[in-house]
Amino acid sequence: MRHKKSGRKLNRNSSQRTALMRSLAISIILHESIKTTLAKAKEIRSFLEPLVTIAKENNVANQRRAFSKLRDKEAVSKLFNEIGPRFKERPGGYLRVIKRGHRSGDKSPIAQIEFLREGKEILDQETVEEEAS
Repeated sequence: MRHKKSGRKLNRNSSQRTALMRSLAISIILHESIKTTLAKAKEIRSFLEPLVTIAKENNVANQRRAFSKLRDKEAVSKLFNEIGPRFKERPGGYLRVIKRGHRSGDKSPIAQIEFLREGKEILDQETVEEEAS
């Protein structure tokens, strides 16, 4: 029985899953948006969002915690210098998953995962959408 076992296996063993999560997180941090399968996009949120929460407070201990997860200096520096301060006031939900259809080869669902833009822009868009409807 698989009770209380959280997370997706993604047809990989544990070391491959760790490497996959690490590389996806680094790509999202450096490029701010990537396309991947829907299952991987949903799974990376639980890996990357706690790192953004850590990055909201910039100190050496938090940088070392993030580096132990990512193992990439460039990604950690961008996380703490650009992404963390951008979401300083936001309580969570830093990533957005947008469904983008199906892959032509095997018809697996594809999604785009990206960081939200500045909080003010998101609120402005929501009010415009509410006024339009």
